[in-house]
Amino acid sequence: MTDVSSPHTLRSQRFRREREADWARLEKLMDRVEKGSAAKLTDEEILAIPVLYRSTLSALSVARETSLDQGLVQFLETLSARAYFFVYGSRATLQDRLGRFFTNDWPASVRGLWRETLASGALMLLGVVVGAWLVTVEPDWFYAFVPADLAGGRDPAASTETLRATLDGSEAQDGLSVFAAYLFTHNAQVAILAFALGFSLCIPTALLMVYNGTMIGAFVALFASRGLGVEIGGWMLIHGVTELFAVTLAGAAGLKIGWAVAFPGDRSRLDAAVAAGRTAAVCMGGVVVMLFAAGLLEGFGRQLIVDTGVRYAVAAVTAMVWAAYFYGPRGRAFRGD
Repeated sequence: MTDVSSPHTLRSQRFRREREADWARLEKLMDRVEKGSAAKLTDEEILAIPVLYRSTLSALSVARETSLDQGLVQFLETLSARAYFFVYGSRATLQDRLGRFFTNDWPASVRGLWRETLASGALMLLGVVVGAWLVTVEPDWFYAFVPADLAGGRDPAASTETLRATLDGSEAQDGLSVFAAYLFTHNAQVAILAFALGFSLCIPTALLMVYNGTMIGAFVALFASRGLGVEIGGWMLIHGVTELFAVTLAGAAGLKIGWAVAFPGDRSRLDAAVAAGRTAAVCMGGVVVMLFAAGLLEGFGRQLIVDTGVRYAVAAVTAMVWAAYFYGPRGRAFRGD
């Protein structure tokens, strides 16, 4: 019988016959790996996988260049991709990932958001100034900025002694504890919303930052009008440095995404949002940590430390710690540089 196979087919068959033993071995090893039996591979099998992977990759390259049959090319592509994830895939432990997050990824993401952080902080500061000024001029503005359930009676109608009594940090001052918990919850909600609403072209995020600032400014103005400005500053800052910085970073993350959506440049809006979202999401992961730390300072530090000067000192230390952590000198391997 006459062999009617084309030279091209014969070449493919010979090419496959000479190498298929290695491909079959690699395929069996990948089957075991993908079924969760990677730990049962022997040392010889583990060492063989990279060799077989490179051999398969070389065969794939030849198959493409010589236009061998598409079925063979697709088989080699699939097999190479499976082996690639085993050879080069990340096998870092949870401890490794957490270590990298705190030593590199988180501070790098915050550094990458420095412009947005300045803008977010400026918006909040603007709100503080506006809120304080309006309440100073007309105390009734206090009610426009501070919800009644948050104020809990600490409003322009309260006496100076009542306001003073809420600042001593005593456990007996349940009212202020409730206020502190409410304020923390409020700031956590603002942080989450500032990030989540960033997709709406930055506008809701910007308004939230300003509003949060007006509320702070209104409280400061109220206490300052009773001669308690220094005391309220120490009470707020002992945990507020961490908490408000976290809110500012959340606002920065939201602005980052909103700006990418509004001005995507050469990329599509979706691609720009995804790229910005990667940095912003890492930053937000750290914001959760900061809010937790602020909660500890609020729950313990403010209660145990009642001296205003010490409260300011703790606030200054936390500010320096965060500044050094995020913006201090780093090694050359630091990804954000």
